[in-house]
Amino acid sequence: MMIKTFELYLILLFLKKILNTFLIFFTLIFILNLFEEINFFKDYQTNIFFSLILSGLNAPATLFEIFPFIFLIGTQFFFLDIIDKNEIEILKINGLSNLRILRTLFFTSLLLGFIIITVFYAISSKLQFIYFDTKNSYSNDDKYLAVIKDSGLWIKDEIDNKIYIINADKISNNLLINVSIHEFDNNFQLVNLITSKKINISSYEWILTRPLFFKENKTIQLEEEYSIKTHFDIKKINSLFDNLSSLSFSQLLELRYDYKSLGNSTREVDIHLHKLYSLPLFISIMTIFSSIIMFNNKRNTSIIFHILLGILLSVIVYYLSYLSYLMGENGKIPIILSTYLPIVILILIALIGTVRLNEK
Repeated sequence: MMIKTFELYLILLFLKKILNTFLIFFTLIFILNLFEEINFFKDYQTNIFFSLILSGLNAPATLFEIFPFIFLIGTQFFFLDIIDKNEIEILKINGLSNLRILRTLFFTSLLLGFIIITVFYAISSKLQFIYFDTKNSYSNDDKYLAVIKDSGLWIKDEIDNKIYIINADKISNNLLINVSIHEFDNNFQLVNLITSKKINISSYEWILTRPLFFKENKTIQLEEEYSIKTHFDIKKINSLFDNLSSLSFSQLLELRYDYKSLGNSTREVDIHLHKLYSLPLFISIMTIFSSIIMFNNKRNTSIIFHILLGILLSVIVYYLSYLSYLMGENGKIPIILSTYLPIVILILIALIGTVRLNEK
């Protein structure tokens, strides 16, 4: 009974330190976002409250990306507290071994991880969708739209007082396959219909291969190539679907299906999904990783030293993860490996540290 009481005390203290760390990072991110929003809207007639609201909408999605590092640093604050009060020795005297403390923190972090990817992510993705939707309304890019549906890729573009509605069955490298282009005037009256088996979209000047023109009940086929200027190239089309953090789980799965049916690569979506799936384990391992380091702490060690150590470890793990994800996106290594390689490395280090800790 006494052991359960001490375990509950540890859990509550751990939750408090994680919450405190979360609030610190939220404040920092909120302030940084605020400066960015003020700079963005300096030419618009908006007040400071509008920038404050947008900063609040965008902050949760950024926080979601750094949760493993919030847990790493929060765990350090947790151990600094109980070490400073000499509570580890008291816990050991009352039957809580080092391994039992690690187990308690591991399962608490794992449970929090599941709550984060279900509840927190649902909220943060919705807020970021509102953020992007609101901010895009102040950009001229709202005239130029691209969406992926079951019927393929759809693009709306405006060039020289002409409106283009473009549909393509598939994307293959720098090519659109089986394309129809509807050209309208300002009154949205159909002026021209162009079809092409393939269009090169590597630049903003698209090259149509042997296009067919349907105009005034006449069909004209050009043997040579034909070009049109647009606001889109392959990079811009791909970038329009980069805001994956604003999509819910169901929307991500739907987007993956649409990408696959379009013939487009699903790598980025797959990596994002696996990052979500692996987050509870990633958070738990970061907690254990930080715990093992702190168990070797000496009571008189500077707090600044541990804060700097936490920042250093966070930077190392971040770049290791980033490099792994990048290699997965570029097809250098399998997607599963790119997502879980940093976690596997941390697990191996944690296991070695746990064995050594158990020997003490």
